[in-house]
Amino acid sequence: MRRETAYKLAGRHHDRPVPGADIHKHREIRFKPLPPGQVERAWKALQLLKGLQLERTDDPLGIVVRYSVLDYSLEALEDALREAGFALENSLYIKLVRALVYFSEETQRHNLLSPERLIKQSNEVYIQAWDHHVHGDHDDTPLELREYK
Repeated sequence: MRRETAYKLAGRHHDRPVPGADIHKHREIRFKPLPPGQVERAWKALQLLKGLQLERTDDPLGIVVRYSVLDYSLEALEDALREAGFALENSLYIKLVRALVYFSEETQRHNLLSPERLIKQSNEVYIQAWDHHVHGDHDDTPLELREYK
């Protein structure tokens, strides 16, 4: 049985708004001190993106970005900045934080965009599927062989 058929038999509807569309992330992007002036150039470049809010930090080498997890990810933003020639901080701590954030955002995005799972009503799918099949209680075994005497 195809997944779509099982969902329809269980009465699931997928035409509602995407859950989690209002989940916003608050992340900091840190830059290397050299070359000078790259934080200001990155600020101007990131301001062009719709749905992305920017804030200054106490650290002159950092920018705080706010975005919806369905629109952007930290990995995509940092990759775009690297491709544009910006030098991001690459200390061990930042690498660990990046890996954790990349994984958690990717997982959260995948979970939000995947269809609703059949957890509590999965047995109803098979009951309804059985009811739709042509079947009967016919046994070809003769009656005298079915009863033990």
